[in-house]
Amino acid sequence: MKYLILPCFLLASACAKEADKIPAANIGPNPYLSSSCGQLAEAKLQLDQNLETLTAAQKSAASGDAVGVILLGLPLSSMSGNDKETDIAITKGKIQAVQAAQLKRRCK
Repeated sequence: MKYLILPCFLLASACAKEADKIPAANIGPNPYLSSSCGQLAEAKLQLDQNLETLTAAQKSAASGDAVGVILLGLPLSSMSGNDKETDIAITKGKIQAVQAAQLKRRCK
């Protein structure tokens, strides 16, 4: 029994994370400081929409991994490149960067 614990832990850790548990990458506001308030609002809207799309894809990958681990013992979605963790982290970081730039520029 104790020999099954480590493989189960390793398989579970290889599964795609839920999107809300993925931390934002540290981007910093510098790329957005030269943008106008209108450009920042447009960029944030586009990033929010992109995050929604990535979140849906990540949810599908997490579900696929759960099914794959149960049926085959393998996180199939993560193994096939459907895990969007990096893209979600970068998008979340860009959203935070835009928000920081909006604060610095005192956008409404």
